[in-house]
Amino acid sequence: MKIAVMDNRPNILLIVGEDTGLHLGCYGDPDARTPALDAFAAQGLRATHAFTHCPVCAPSRSGLVTGLYPYSFGSHHMRSRMLDPPPMFTRALKDAGWRVSWPSKTDFNFEMRGREISDTRDWMAEGLPCEGPWFCYTNLGVTHESSMWPIAQDDWSRHLHRLRDQLPPSDRHDPAGVHVPPYLPETPEVRADLARHHDNFTILDRQFADILAQLEASGQADNTIVIFLADHGAGIPRGKRWCYDLGTHLPLLVRWPGRIAPGTVHQGMVGWVDIAPQILAWCGIETPPGMQGTPFLDSTREYCFGGRDRMDCQFDRIRFARSRRWRYIRNFRPDLPWAQRNAYMERMPSMAVWRRLHAEGSLTPVQAAWFARTKPAEELYDCEADPWQLRNLADDPACTAELQHHRAALDAHLESVGDLGSVHEDDLIARGVIADQREEYRSRIAPLPAPCDNLGGPWDYDGSPWHGPATACNRG
Repeated sequence: MKIAVMDNRPNILLIVGEDTGLHLGCYGDPDARTPALDAFAAQGLRATHAFTHCPVCAPSRSGLVTGLYPYSFGSHHMRSRMLDPPPMFTRALKDAGWRVSWPSKTDFNFEMRGREISDTRDWMAEGLPCEGPWFCYTNLGVTHESSMWPIAQDDWSRHLHRLRDQLPPSDRHDPAGVHVPPYLPETPEVRADLARHHDNFTILDRQFADILAQLEASGQADNTIVIFLADHGAGIPRGKRWCYDLGTHLPLLVRWPGRIAPGTVHQGMVGWVDIAPQILAWCGIETPPGMQGTPFLDSTREYCFGGRDRMDCQFDRIRFARSRRWRYIRNFRPDLPWAQRNAYMERMPSMAVWRRLHAEGSLTPVQAAWFARTKPAEELYDCEADPWQLRNLADDPACTAELQHHRAALDAHLESVGDLGSVHEDDLIARGVIADQREEYRSRIAPLPAPCDNLGGPWDYDGSPWHGPATACNRG
């Protein structure tokens, strides 16, 4: 075996979980079975208030790797493609002498260029580099939304199903015992989906343990910063794609032996745009000009900001400001309901049964609220008293001061970064910011499962009245 050559500059191992949130024992989830990650959290830093800027993969990842808010440079629409993206932070690492290996998921709404990385070598199969400094990335996709579909519908979901089939029955979650969010009906379908997600996280935990074992065997663990985080929240209705904590409040665990004390709990606000500048700071590299994030360990950040725009064929425009206690949400299209159709999400049995029970009039008021014909223009939640964000306090006179503070903070943020969400996609295409993919996503608009629930429509992917086939409906 080749002996590792040590360098006083740290190696970086970035491990990203997909479509999952605070579903770990170290974050207090009673259904979690994540012993490896829980032990890892105790060995270093656990951030309690870490948030992505977008609750879906490509815009979230684009901000993570650039240190920029996606709506500030054009990567904000899910499944768009930028023509001239800004540099990834890995370029600065590579230029400073780090070997950058990025063998897996590159879902940024833009193509990764040669200047950003050294290679796409599968280091998990071939072994970690023996000479540092190096940066290695991997994506653990077993928790992806598609792994929760009960029937595999493509090669990727079939692969995920095979992984879950290998989990011993004794380690699987009993659907009857999982905790169900209060906004969802407690049905066998919902419980099965949640149990599958926790099973998948248990598998991810074992994959994580295998990676740590590989790092230990390489002899480089003491000089390697290991980071675990997720791209956005769980693929559970009202989680992924939506700007509540279930979609944006995420795990962030960091271990650096000798530099970060075991048991460190970081309670400051951390935005996903802060990850790149913090990694560079740990490596002694100055934050490149133009990055909007700052190294989070020294940050006095009061708010984390973010939002969502088009998701495939489902249009909306939402922005949020999250402080330690409060979440403020601004719905720029309150005329569009929450319960719009997204073909990907409709494959989830939870979504189907939720719609069916609403059509039958069998939901509680809290469970039925998601199917309102319109949204409020503003939402304000006390996340300590109301962790699921179900009681909108925007009209409560007792919360007027908090509403005004968060409203002003979001206004200042959007003005400072420039919000391209206010620019129609036709104009972004005309400006040469993104490629023209309008017809591809317009063609994905599909009828709702019957009944359509009489919520109106049909509507085009960009929120304009759709004058196509009368069966096209992505509302309700």
